[in-house]
Amino acid sequence: MRMIQVKTYEELSRKTAAIIAAQVIAKPESILGLATGSSPLGTYANLAEAYRNGDLDFSSVTSVNLDEYVGLTGENDQSYRYFMNTNLFSKINIDPKKTFVPNGCADDVTKECEEYDALIQSLGGIDLQLLGIGLDGHIGFNEPDDCFTKETHRVTLDPSTIEANARFFASIDEVPTEAVTMGMQAIMQAKKVLLIANGQNKKEILEKAFYGPITPQVPASILQLHPDLTVIYSEN
Repeated sequence: MRMIQVKTYEELSRKTAAIIAAQVIAKPESILGLATGSSPLGTYANLAEAYRNGDLDFSSVTSVNLDEYVGLTGENDQSYRYFMNTNLFSKINIDPKKTFVPNGCADDVTKECEEYDALIQSLGGIDLQLLGIGLDGHIGFNEPDDCFTKETHRVTLDPSTIEANARFFASIDEVPTEAVTMGMQAIMQAKKVLLIANGQNKKEILEKAFYGPITPQVPASILQLHPDLTVIYSEN
């Protein structure tokens, strides 16, 4: 594990974008595992700028996102499909047909989960997986549990996760209570994992996740077993 501490969110975003850019340059047909939320916004802005400047070409890249809310269509401005389209995909030259986000409105969510795992397997797995971390240690929407769930699955969101995400909605009552999330197997089989966190409120959970015991009660702790993990943290 490499733990990199920087002073500002802007520096975190630049370093994270540089690592992703290096992956794309080294392997133009990279399979990128992408995340949503506030943490990667700066990273995506830096990647979009690099594309505009002619420094990056995403035309051969495929992306697979970690998760999606159950019940929100891709046109809903709080869905993760909408987030990715708005903050990254529409600003770079990635083929929209090669950007994958779980379908939270699938008629058969169980089948959707199975097909998402089959998709990742058919792509040969993920080359670089970008992650954030929740205050309860969740990665994707893998919440604290009695065991690590391997497969993509439907999950009931922890109250702390719902509260944390309420800032994106008009009220906490509008936050979906369920999501579809990539499981631990696809994350752990990624060739590289890059986890980012910013703010003083993330310091305690980072210490639990990466310097404490490996336990499904702190889902991110399983990443201690990953052979190529980089964590970038900024206090501000």
